[in-house]
Amino acid sequence: MIRLITDAPQFFSDLGDVLRLFYGDVQVSLTEGDVVFEHRFTDGGGLWTDIWTSRGKTCRLSEPAASGSALEVKRLRKRQVKLALYNLLKELTGMRPPWGSLTGIRPTRLLYEGMEAGLSLEDAVAHVQSAYDVSAEKAQLLGEIAKMQAGIREAAPDQFDLYIGIPFCRTRCSYCSFSAGEIGNGKLVAPYVEAVLREIALCRDLMAEKGLRLRAGYIGGGTPTAIPCGDLERILAAAQDAFPGAVEWTVEAGRPDTIDGEKLGMLKDRGVGRISVNPQTFSDATLRRIGRAHTGAETIAAYELARSLGFDDINMDIIAALPGEGLEDFSHTLDVIEGLAPDSVTVHSLAIKRSSRLHESLVVAGNGYGQVSREDAGEMIDLARGRLMDGGWRPYYLYRQKYMAGNLENVGYARPGKACLYNIGNMEETVSVLALGAGAITKWLFDPKDRDLRIERAPNVRNIEEYIARVDEMVERKREVIFSLKPGNPR
Repeated sequence: MIRLITDAPQFFSDLGDVLRLFYGDVQVSLTEGDVVFEHRFTDGGGLWTDIWTSRGKTCRLSEPAASGSALEVKRLRKRQVKLALYNLLKELTGMRPPWGSLTGIRPTRLLYEGMEAGLSLEDAVAHVQSAYDVSAEKAQLLGEIAKMQAGIREAAPDQFDLYIGIPFCRTRCSYCSFSAGEIGNGKLVAPYVEAVLREIALCRDLMAEKGLRLRAGYIGGGTPTAIPCGDLERILAAAQDAFPGAVEWTVEAGRPDTIDGEKLGMLKDRGVGRISVNPQTFSDATLRRIGRAHTGAETIAAYELARSLGFDDINMDIIAALPGEGLEDFSHTLDVIEGLAPDSVTVHSLAIKRSSRLHESLVVAGNGYGQVSREDAGEMIDLARGRLMDGGWRPYYLYRQKYMAGNLENVGYARPGKACLYNIGNMEETVSVLALGAGAITKWLFDPKDRDLRIERAPNVRNIEEYIARVDEMVERKREVIFSLKPGNPR
């Protein structure tokens, strides 16, 4: 355990994230620990100075004191104290994480901040690289994403995106931490569908009252195609009737063992242009290990069926650093992907969330199949990037998570013209998201052009039965957020 003695305890969580860049899933405390990091802060002479000390080494960082809004000052204060700790850790360990001192989910935001301040794209890339010690490869990746997002990153002021969650799967993947459960005997499906239909109807009135229109719709999960075709069609039809005019509809067909001609035909008839058929890996041994009830051959058959029915915008998800997989296994998955030539490919770095069965097996109990080293995980991600770029796919969105293999990233690659608007808007936080279903989180933006972007969230309860019983309450949560005008409004 690591103990922090700090003049900035308000940033305890963020400082813990910096420590985990170097030490993995380590416990951090303000009151106890075998290893001590001590921090002092001074504010004088127009300078902020942070001094970190541990194990006989000291790192001092001084910068001009920031001014501006309280939120901007807090943001810059947090960046400096984290960077000072990062510099000490780099000296202590000799390590240099690929994303440098960055621990946030959306590193592209820093790139856009620089461009909004007047920097060219190239200069903004260079600034992120130098200011946060980001590797040249990762900084360049941000620049390539900005090029793909040009002209489609932002929505009109009267637009919103829609997410509908279907929290059912045939089986639960060992790494899953989502609010989804195995469908079992299906007894919750019918009442869940009715609850979603009610939430759609009530939210239609909210959007009409605000004078807003839908830009992009996304049905995810779970696995939406795990429920009967008629139930999925009822949800999709109700959403399209309540929120007409979307330029993009995505449905995660997800697992190939839930895909058939009837469901794909229905999606096609309903105007769904984009689907996901997600292999995760084309190693059957790994699929069994992580709890997927299908084979690689079934993934290929489902993909080919979708193509035969006219789907021309298909995404496939793959995961690097799955338990028991090495570079050869991952390279084989890339071989199959290149042969199938989907329109977009999302490359995930495995994140072992604490609520997943995989965390219990690998981290808590110390059992199961081990992961590759962070160096090997990085080699997998680099291999995917090189091969996909050579094959004509381009990176168009990126996000990072805690507990990711190698402290890496998830990247969506797409053919030109096939970038998913919903993914960009959601990850870049440039459009409000109305989210329906158990565990879905509505994310509402206020004045997106303001540097101190205000985002309010209205989460739905995760438990399926609780959601069914409390759907009206979930809509009221949304109303309180969406119709609030300024921070501090009574809730």
